[in-house]
Amino acid sequence: MARGRFTHSMDDKGRVSIPAVLRTELQEQDERPPILTNLVDCPAVGLFSHDRWLEIEQRLANMSQMQPEISSLQRMLVSGAVEAPIDGQGRILIPPHLREHAGLERELTIAGVGRRIEIWDKARFDEELGAIRERGREVSTVAAELGL
Repeated sequence: MARGRFTHSMDDKGRVSIPAVLRTELQEQDERPPILTNLVDCPAVGLFSHDRWLEIEQRLANMSQMQPEISSLQRMLVSGAVEAPIDGQGRILIPPHLREHAGLERELTIAGVGRRIEIWDKARFDEELGAIRERGREVSTVAAELGL
């Protein structure tokens, strides 16, 4: 499971270093390149192990294509997905369409959130954390159910 929050800079070509602990997590799960795609539940890019991504694609393919929401989700996630090989310096290349989707500028937050890694523009991530704090009572109810 991916966990932790890291701040890294993206270069002018769209390359960003993936923190070693998250890189190790991805590479232990699968030798094939991880998959990068836009997320629908937040303004961020998702990074998945190759195996995990194939599970997601299969689950989507098995769902009824007669439901417009399923087709829309599949269209957004699968059409935006790209392999993201990790280079010798531990970096991935985030393509322009994904940088645009997430509004990624130079400073990024890379967050391990369980079965996926989220890549956010740092300012947007900070805003999201502030919004979560403002919804403290709602969030604390779920936290209490988890024994936190």
